[in-house]
Amino acid sequence: MFVPVTEDSGPTGALTILSAAGVTKVFGKGHASVTALADIRLAIPAGSMVALKGRSGSGKTTLLNILSGLDDPTEGKVSFQGKEITGLPVAERNALRRKEIGLVFQSFGLVPLMSAYENVEFGLRIAGRSMEGNRSAVESALERVGMRDRMRHRPSELSGGEQQRVAIARAIVHEPRLLIADEPTAELDSRMGLQVMRVFRELVKRSGMTVILTTHDPDIMELVDHVIALEDGTIASYTTNEAPLV
Repeated sequence: MFVPVTEDSGPTGALTILSAAGVTKVFGKGHASVTALADIRLAIPAGSMVALKGRSGSGKTTLLNILSGLDDPTEGKVSFQGKEITGLPVAERNALRRKEIGLVFQSFGLVPLMSAYENVEFGLRIAGRSMEGNRSAVESALERVGMRDRMRHRPSELSGGEQQRVAIARAIVHEPRLLIADEPTAELDSRMGLQVMRVFRELVKRSGMTVILTTHDPDIMELVDHVIALEDGTIASYTTNEAPLV
């Protein structure tokens, strides 16, 4: 069932942390143009876990890039914590992501010459956090994703799944208000994927973090609060799980 949402409130009436109003994204011009997103309107409730699902080419990653301020829409606007971020100067958007938005990419994005520990600590340095207390914060983040025993290893010494877990630890170490993750469990086995989802749920419960992720995994969709289905760049449905399993 499609539940319409607006930029003013989430589907349950909860405080909205992130909203999109009339977001359209067109690549190219003229006859060669391709519409990746068309009139996206949604509101993400604060302190919730939301999954975007859809086939390859449905617009999931494009939408994540716009919601995180990495890209601007062709039309429409995105607001974060009540402030429009569409069209903000690059420096302001970068500062916002360093401090209040955590990002997890499919490509991991780890620094090859740094250990797992150093990669996660680097996330804190970028966020401008004081060095005091960094060690405990880094080790805690790595412990949450089951990587504390491997924290001295460099990315080349880690499997793809282990690198993904380090990337997740780096994204959550400064406990941002919003975590945006593109297929965060795709490289993980079912046991570790469930552990990562439990980490996300703990962060939501303990600190009120909001998590938006993309996934093709139907099991993961049962662990989130809301599922948004994209088809051909539009929202086909918005469903709510009354009692997530995780």
